[in-house]
Amino acid sequence: MLDIKQIRETPQIVQERLNSRSDYDIQPLMQLDQQIRELEGMRSQLQARSNEIGKLVGQKIKAGLNPQQPEIHSLREEGNQIKTQLSELEPQEKDLKAQLETLLLALPNLPSASTPIGESETENVEVNRWGDEYIPQNPDILPHWEIGESLGILNFERSVKVAQSRFVTLIGAGAALERALIQFMLDRQIAAGYVEVMPPILINTQSLTATGQLPKFAEESFKCADDDLWLAPTAEVPVTNLYRNEIIAAEELPIYHCAYTPCFRREAGSYGRDTRGLIRLHQFNKIELVKFVHPSTSEQEHQQLVQNAEAILQALQLPYRVIELCTGDLGFSSAKTYDLEVWLPSAGTYREISSCSNFMDFQARRGSIRFKEAGKKGTQFVHTLNGSGLAVGRTMAAILENYQQPNGTVRVPQALQSYLKRDVLTNGAS
Repeated sequence: MLDIKQIRETPQIVQERLNSRSDYDIQPLMQLDQQIRELEGMRSQLQARSNEIGKLVGQKIKAGLNPQQPEIHSLREEGNQIKTQLSELEPQEKDLKAQLETLLLALPNLPSASTPIGESETENVEVNRWGDEYIPQNPDILPHWEIGESLGILNFERSVKVAQSRFVTLIGAGAALERALIQFMLDRQIAAGYVEVMPPILINTQSLTATGQLPKFAEESFKCADDDLWLAPTAEVPVTNLYRNEIIAAEELPIYHCAYTPCFRREAGSYGRDTRGLIRLHQFNKIELVKFVHPSTSEQEHQQLVQNAEAILQALQLPYRVIELCTGDLGFSSAKTYDLEVWLPSAGTYREISSCSNFMDFQARRGSIRFKEAGKKGTQFVHTLNGSGLAVGRTMAAILENYQQPNGTVRVPQALQSYLKRDVLTNGAS
């Protein structure tokens, strides 16, 4: 959530930065804010007069004036009128504040000053590439879903029977590879300083609102019919909300967490893209990295977060590139984002496998996550960051293609061999 004080004091700057993302009009919001401030001013004046009348009546009675005197009666009459006015102002002010909050919740984060200006993903900026020497030269590489089905480790057809399209069942070595990747990623991130948590994957509306998924992206999420609970779209939501409505001691910062969870998304806006394979499923596994940091270090922490995600791809020797998203392609809550895109040989292109974002104080303001420095008055909002470390299914897809052999087998990356207890995936492997 944006700071209403910032909008009030620098409306032109806020408007320009929002417009670099898309078309947003903050005038209705500013008009509501002005109305609220005027009502607050009226209420303050009326309350002051009411207090003054109470003191006057008390003083006059103490001085010996008969409580039934017209002067006392007149003052009390005025006091009753003020009480009536105040009772009428209160619901008006409450309604206007609710309208203002609704408008604020609908506004995305402001892009950081260093985020490239652009209208769409075509204007994203490539930062660097890694692992060109590992790009396979075999021109006959099968798409990962074909090699996976031929090896008997992925089954999409039976998953439709169990659920619907865009679900997969992992079998034998496929299930083992998924588990191996999860454990490998967790081990690496724990060694990098992240504390593992295993949060609930059913989460309430307030949690999704705090991180910015609601109200804007309700159609993207799966909601329980009979409870105020939703299936987590990413571990970012439950992990960030572990600290909602809390004040953290400054000396406890930074806080680093990693979490494995299944993730659930409707993919309502994908419009038929990636309908085959592991790239865009309704249910998938992911390792998430979440940071709570002091505002003065958030840029440095963001760079380190990206490196933590990159380290997984490098250990697996999977070719990738780093993309800095332009303003028009930023996620709703993000101020600055780097995407890691892994090379998929069958498509001849790079595909997103991790998105590493700095939200600054946007989520913390929505979720009231603050910190207090010893010896200083008041509190400040923390900065929150998160990134995938990594999306497990997409990592499996990249392995099945980049490590595919001409004889129809798939080599196991050396970093995973001790986890998987094998160095090659063959047909019928269990």
